[in-house]
Amino acid sequence: MIKKRLSVLVGLLLVGSLGIAAPVLAAAPTNDTYPDRQTISTGFSDTVDTTEATTDADDVDIAAGCLGVPALDASVWYSLTATADMGIVVDVSSSTYSAGVIIASGDPGAYTVEACGPGAAVWSALSGVTYTILVFDDQEDGAGNGGTLQINVAEAPPPPELTLTVNPRGTFDSHTGGARISGTITCTGEADFSFIDVQVRQKTGRLFIDGEGFIEGFTCDGSTQAWTTDVLPFNGVFKGGRTITVTFAEACGAFECGDGFDQSIVSLSAGSGKKH
Repeated sequence: MIKKRLSVLVGLLLVGSLGIAAPVLAAAPTNDTYPDRQTISTGFSDTVDTTEATTDADDVDIAAGCLGVPALDASVWYSLTATADMGIVVDVSSSTYSAGVIIASGDPGAYTVEACGPGAAVWSALSGVTYTILVFDDQEDGAGNGGTLQINVAEAPPPPELTLTVNPRGTFDSHTGGARISGTITCTGEADFSFIDVQVRQKTGRLFIDGEGFIEGFTCDGSTQAWTTDVLPFNGVFKGGRTITVTFAEACGAFECGDGFDQSIVSLSAGSGKKH
């Protein structure tokens, strides 16, 4: 009988000892709060477990300047002082969760948000200025809290460089009332999206005839390319004579856009109005 009681008692002790064993949890990141922000520079790259990261009033303070920022969760803090005037990008798009970035100059309570966005953010940094960087779980994937953060900080690639020209002579089509304007565009760099917008104004008596033409897409390989667009009038017809043209061109890379501008006098003469 005594042996039976002892075996039951030992069994209970074993069960109890197993029951009180606590799981091992990940620790909060060392830069979990603003006072413990990590000092970094361009070229910085790191992987951080943010599953135990927290949020507090400092997060709400810096996020107030980012329009449309979602609920904050699992945030970590960094500090970067620019060594020269440059574009800098903070990329967290390779994280295992949906992460957002806020970059601000100034101090708590008086922040100026320079840039913010999901996945990555880029801004024009000024030499000697210290910037605060907050990376957080933006919960756009429908879940928190954090995960494995992959952060990369680098100098942003320069925007595409554009050179735009407009030919001094164009044509008009007496049947449609439209005008045809042409020129050249040279783009150097990398671009995912590009366009040329041409606005034309011609004075006829006391009236002004206005119209617009649009071209989407040109290559940014450094070559000089010819462009032509038909400008359709809004309020009349174009005729032979002088016009004022205002032409914009823009090409956007992954983070920044480059642009070109031209304002010219273009003389219109009769033409077929058909593209060749």
